[in-house]
Amino acid sequence: MTPDPVRVVLADDQELIRTALSMVMGELEDIEVVGEAATGAEAVRLTAELAPDVVVMDLRMPGMDGIEATRHITAAGSEAKVLVLTTFDDDDHVYGALRAGASGFLVKDMALDDIIGAVRVVASGDALIAPSVTRRLIHDFAARPEPVLARRELTGITDREREVLTLVGSGLSNTEIAAELCISVATAKTYLTRLLTKLNARDRVQLVIIAYEARLVAVT
Repeated sequence: MTPDPVRVVLADDQELIRTALSMVMGELEDIEVVGEAATGAEAVRLTAELAPDVVVMDLRMPGMDGIEATRHITAAGSEAKVLVLTTFDDDDHVYGALRAGASGFLVKDMALDDIIGAVRVVASGDALIAPSVTRRLIHDFAARPEPVLARRELTGITDREREVLTLVGSGLSNTEIAAELCISVATAKTYLTRLLTKLNARDRVQLVIIAYEARLVAVT
């Protein structure tokens, strides 16, 4: 049986970007664009109405921006993963998106094939998006002296789960974690699932942030 396509809402105030992404995705069997939004408020409304799997969210939009829209979507308990569209000079906005619950990041000058791949990855929940970008952003985010980064005490997880969380925070994939701990990839995924549940985390990105907050990963 063919799996259902990944349902996507595109949120960007630039029609050209929405059109380009929509045209490319429209040619694919495993991704379906179910809605387009030019503002954050529209993105929130469409997410509630259409229940997409992924929202590709621009940060800079008129009225309600992408950060506030992301906050509304995650606070409403939506299962949609928010994939942020950003540029390297957008760091301050990206930190806000992280706190709001964004699941990953796309750089606007990425090749279209890479953007499509990122949508698939964040929909699957298996890995971080664009590790070279995400690790830098999370590292800088964690290094900032803000109240959200007060040392977090971890309770209710086993020593092995703490090891796995440390490796997730270091940016390792499931395959790399399995190799490091001499376990199967399936077992590594099981530990990830348990950590998501026990730590009430939406996805892998939030686990990385928790690892930094708990000082399992050194900020250098």
